Amino acid sequence: QVQLVESGGGLVQAGGSLSLSCAASRSIFSVNVMGWYRQAPGKRRELVAVITSGISTNYADSVKGRFTISRDNAKNTVYLQMNSLEPEDTGVYYCAAGRTIRVGLTVEYDMNNWGKGTLVTVSS
Repeated sequence: QVQLVESGGGLVQAGGSLSLSCAASRSIFSVNVMGWYRQAPGKRRELVAVITSGISTNYADSVKGRFTISRDNAKNTVYLQMNSLEPEDTGVYYCAAGRTIRVGLTVEYDMNNWGKGTLVTVSS
């Protein structure tokens, strides 16, 4: 088990930027995959971005080219740089840790550790 604490959320105008951080309670060097998910009001939680221990990344189509995920194993921290924010990016952002699972030719993510979330609000 690893405890995750998110920070960096807040209120920003459309077109602005925010940087989220996720601090882990122990080393994440061996954690297969770290990720960011979000849940907008009235909607299901969705994947935003993930990064594996091999530093490969995967993004939701809606954030490609605008968001960047990174991890610093020495600091036990994962980051999400969010640029060109849109009102549709509003929601609670959760940090998660887990592993990848191959289902046939598809890669899925089994996240078993979650932070409590940080709220991001983008005004129009």
